[in-house]
Amino acid sequence: MRSELSTLSAVFEANRARGAVSFEVHARDGVTRRGALHESGSLRVRFPSPEDDGLSGVFVNTAGGVAGGDRFDIEISAVDRARLTLTTAAAEKIYRAPGAAAQLNMGLKVGAGSHLSWLPQETILFDRARVQRRFDIELDEAASLLLCEIVVFGRTAMGERMEQGEFVDRWRLRRGGKLVFAETVRLDGHIGAKLARSAVAKGGAAIGTALIVPGDEALVERIREASDSFSGEVGISAWNGFAMARFCAQDAARLRADMMAVLTRTGAALPRLWLN
Repeated sequence: MRSELSTLSAVFEANRARGAVSFEVHARDGVTRRGALHESGSLRVRFPSPEDDGLSGVFVNTAGGVAGGDRFDIEISAVDRARLTLTTAAAEKIYRAPGAAAQLNMGLKVGAGSHLSWLPQETILFDRARVQRRFDIELDEAASLLLCEIVVFGRTAMGERMEQGEFVDRWRLRRGGKLVFAETVRLDGHIGAKLARSAVAKGGAAIGTALIVPGDEALVERIREASDSFSGEVGISAWNGFAMARFCAQDAARLRADMMAVLTRTGAALPRLWLN
């Protein structure tokens, strides 16, 4: 019996998805161009026709989702006053993981005068999913960034909830070489019960974060002016030269609407895939 389990475990490990994408963008004559691109495994990035002088990229996971033991690595660099917007072709699904957690690693570098908008569609965690995600962000003091993430605990539209699993989200932001923001969110074990607590999510199944650099109190007040239109809970503050908005809602649709309202107030151009 042990031999059979060992064999099954080895087969499972050998079939784990691996994917990596790395590239650099730079501006030439005021138009953002892509430099060398490296892709491997089941992760791809495609560049549709730009709507302006900036460049848009869309990530595609040909594995159809993320399962336990999978690993995906992304390294992006924007320099020479480039403007880059990144999104995903669809919501990313994190499936049940009987063994090791999935690993998602993102490294983002933005040089002087450049701008990067990281605007993926939702990440949906199935019951008993296990995932560890990491963002390492390096910004020049004269760079700008808009980074948004939405996490949904269960397919709420299907009446499903995530009851147990693991979600670890580690963010590190350095600006001008100095660490200005560090946070690690960890939810594990009986996640459904924890989300039901008033001090956590008050029964909400969707959470989100928007990191805006640079950001100040004027931006905070501009976003707060839209507070009457929010369907869920939204909190925003500014410190250390950046602003951060937190979102919590009963389902993905409400949170997405709130996120779009906030992004509109920042002057951000939403990816066309968000509007379909």
